Amino acid sequence: MKLHRALTPVAVITLATLAAGCGKPAQQQQQMPPPEVDVMTVKANAVPIVQDLVGRITAVRMADVRARVAGVLQKRVYTEGTDVKEGELLFQIDPAPLRATLNAQLANLAAAQATYQNNHVAAERARSVAQKGLLSKADVDAADAAERTAAAAVKQAQANVEAAKINLGYANVTAPIAGRAGKQQVTEGALVGQGEATLLTTIEQIDPVYVNFSQAIGSLDDVRRAAAKGEVQLYEEGKAKVEITMPDGSSYDKTGALDFSDTAVDAATGAVTLRGIVPNPEHHLLPGMYVNVHLTLGDLKRAWILPQAAIQRDAEGAYVYVLGADGNVARKTIDVYTSRGADSIVKGGLTDGDQVVVSGLMKVHPGAPAKAAAPRSDAQPAQPKQADTH
Repeated sequence: MKLHRALTPVAVITLATLAAGCGKPAQQQQQMPPPEVDVMTVKANAVPIVQDLVGRITAVRMADVRARVAGVLQKRVYTEGTDVKEGELLFQIDPAPLRATLNAQLANLAAAQATYQNNHVAAERARSVAQKGLLSKADVDAADAAERTAAAAVKQAQANVEAAKINLGYANVTAPIAGRAGKQQVTEGALVGQGEATLLTTIEQIDPVYVNFSQAIGSLDDVRRAAAKGEVQLYEEGKAKVEITMPDGSSYDKTGALDFSDTAVDAATGAVTLRGIVPNPEHHLLPGMYVNVHLTLGDLKRAWILPQAAIQRDAEGAYVYVLGADGNVARKTIDVYTSRGADSIVKGGLTDGDQVVVSGLMKVHPGAPAKAAAPRSDAQPAQPKQADTH
């Protein structure tokens, strides 16, 4: 009872003021405007399917240049590390012994021809005398046999001469293919071709070049299944694009094509060997170099490209918030095909014209109103517009 008497007019006014203040936050909350969010208007397009792989450069053609006859290497004619033409002279082996062998075979041929000529005259004479009955048949047969033997000796001598000419020609070692000639393997003055075809150098044809790489069979099967469903348009054989990123991260300015796909899967790796052929006119790509390969197998016929920041995930899967025509936010479950960089490739769950919330996601929830702050087209944010498969 004493406490009630102690209340003064000032205290009563203070309590009334506090009671009135407690109602203001609720009133202000009801009057707050919808949150502003950034949205992008999406539209489906065809998106290239790109696989990022690691490849190794090899020469299209490679030939070992070897000494095909025995002899002493006299000199190297070409400059190491330069391009040579097919048939261009590279090395010279001492031709003197080979020329002497040819001359000896020519002399043997002359002797064989002379013997044949003598035996031929004798056989003709024997056949003439035999027609008159003045020579026995045995003598005629002997003369014919001598003529045939001499003719065979001539052919043998001719073959020996031809072989000697070929060996003499091998004294000039020429390039079997056009390409870049490597380091000299044997110095001048060395005996080469003695018992084996000595390696002198190697020529590699590096324009164009091959890039060899492998792809997991699972990724290829995914693409094939999508193609079977009509979701993917695969390029025709030989049309799949091969693009290269150099070891320093720069993009190679020439585009190649896939030209070989193995029919078997490597049991150890579960991958299929693939090969592309790439132009290399300036010889920037060298055999043995490792590069990053971007293989475009085809196009995802209908897909949307969204920033990854716009996509959320929970136990039900990936989803986005979409601002509807009524100004309220709705949740849409989406089918994410893959991602590339800061973007995601979506192949299902969206409709052309949807306004997807790309920022301010913490301000909104399904069924609540929101306001688009800065609409933008899907042509602006998502680069590059390519779908990866791994």
